[in-house]
Amino acid sequence: MSDSLPLRDRYLALIDEIVQLTLQGRISSVEMVYQMLQKGLVAGTGEIFEVALSDRASAIQTQVDSEPDEVKKAKANRSLRAIKTIQTQWQRYREQNQAIEAIASASQAITTASADERLATFLRLTDPNLKNPLNLSQLQQLAKSLQQFAQFDADIAQISQGITRGLTAWQRLQEHLVSWMYEQNQALGFGGVPGETGPWATWAKKVNSDVPQALLRTLAVEQSAIPFAETQRELTLSDWVEISIILQYLQRGLVSWFDQQTYNIQAGSKLSISTFLTFAVIWSQLASGWQSQTVYSNAASQIMLQILRTFAQRAYFPLYGGIFASFSGSYLRDALDYLDEPLSKVARTQEKARILTLLGYSQRALGQYQRSIQFHEQALEIARNAGDRPCEIANLNHLSRTYVQEQNYTEAINQSQRALMLSRQTGDRTGEANALVNLGYSEVMQAQKLEQVEPETYEMAINYLEQGLNLSEKLADIQSKALCLSSLGIAYLVIQKPETAIKYLEDGFKTAQISGDLYLQGRNLAYLAEAYYHLQNPEKAVYTGSLGMYLLEQIASREWRQPAGLLIILQGQIGTENFQNLLLQHRPKIIAIIGIDGYDYIPKLLTQYQEST
Repeated sequence: MSDSLPLRDRYLALIDEIVQLTLQGRISSVEMVYQMLQKGLVAGTGEIFEVALSDRASAIQTQVDSEPDEVKKAKANRSLRAIKTIQTQWQRYREQNQAIEAIASASQAITTASADERLATFLRLTDPNLKNPLNLSQLQQLAKSLQQFAQFDADIAQISQGITRGLTAWQRLQEHLVSWMYEQNQALGFGGVPGETGPWATWAKKVNSDVPQALLRTLAVEQSAIPFAETQRELTLSDWVEISIILQYLQRGLVSWFDQQTYNIQAGSKLSISTFLTFAVIWSQLASGWQSQTVYSNAASQIMLQILRTFAQRAYFPLYGGIFASFSGSYLRDALDYLDEPLSKVARTQEKARILTLLGYSQRALGQYQRSIQFHEQALEIARNAGDRPCEIANLNHLSRTYVQEQNYTEAINQSQRALMLSRQTGDRTGEANALVNLGYSEVMQAQKLEQVEPETYEMAINYLEQGLNLSEKLADIQSKALCLSSLGIAYLVIQKPETAIKYLEDGFKTAQISGDLYLQGRNLAYLAEAYYHLQNPEKAVYTGSLGMYLLEQIASREWRQPAGLLIILQGQIGTENFQNLLLQHRPKIIAIIGIDGYDYIPKLLTQYQEST
């Protein structure tokens, strides 16, 4: 078989040789066929061989089907059996050499890509969403394979060096992946107190390379990654690849560790959610900071979207809330804007619908109701076309909730009824529980607006809310239960039954603490303050109102102004000195929840509210 022939012709010749040797009786075992394939095939060219084998099999099959001469037909049948043996051994060869093929194929794709597409090609080939993504060992082999081309192309040399440096750094970081969790007074999550403790600071101390270390130190003090990226004018391709490997393996390692915390599944999933979103935001910030370096900016966006795609496929993806768990500081305030813009360029996929759902209900929490509606309507259409019924139902539910905030109660009732009907048709019990709550909540708010006083109007609405609560309890769905309790509490407050409202709102606050949803915690506390105010209990109104105001402001929700306004009224009624005394009286309990800095921030927030009204 001549090496000068084109590959396809060489492979056809190899196939014909094996067939002829088989017909002549000179191949006595399948092992001999396998050895001939091993000797004759070139790594990374499996597709060419497969096409050649398929063509030859089709040609011989046609001969078998059409040959009138029995002797020639018998020979063709023996040739066909030989082809089937080759196919079997080719399958064996492919499976045993899949990793080698993958590395060779990846190396070929990277080395033959144009200079401005080379980094994007590398990231596409190492995408964790691939059916068989490259593992650590295979990445090391890829780096060695690329090194063979280093003398011909500086970029390929840089990618190879970056992979090697990134994997070396990850080996050092691996044993310190979660060590920061056991430091004194260290809270789980990515908020915490900026400085020399916590995950980023711990990891920065373990990295030797200057650029990755500088990035980790930037994140350790809760600074945005944008100015960091903007100042990296001399960033090499090797530096970029090293950063990408370090950050991606930190993110995947953390998610894997959190997912395995079977002793506390709820806490584990909350922290996994926080991890996915934190790293997605970091990559989006880097993409923004590298706008003047188009290749780096586009590649950062590419990684961000890979992370979001992985996240959207997880069973615990928060269709009904929960992203405010373990999120504090600047990350949460900026996350939504950073994720919004790159998503607009992405194809309309099921994963995109789910991320848009998250953005939609988060914008509602921030008081951006029109943006919330736009996100949910986009997600609804995409989910419907993709056949993602749970996502479709979730967006109908969220639209209902957002229309309530807009005081468009007719549309809120309409959306919740559609969600209820579709959830029952498809057996989506979580969707049904939320739809029942939204329907009841919408009807209570509409009846109040229309000043309807008939008891049966509220009884039916309350019944929907209680059905939703019972169903969420049966499902052990903490997030939905927290929403149900909160909605029931607000409904009873609306119909002027503050004592009953307090029971549900207190349970709602405790349940929201378990789920980790800071928005629902703050919302329950805000309405508790109103209930205590109606019962002329200023002591508890000050306590719950102050906590609710602080928590809502910390997640940038405009609803912080509701309890702030109530506290200012209360301060005017009981006097500034009495108000300060009540605040001081509850100081230990408040500090236990939001810390000394949070307690000291309460008077500043009240001043800020007064100055803005």
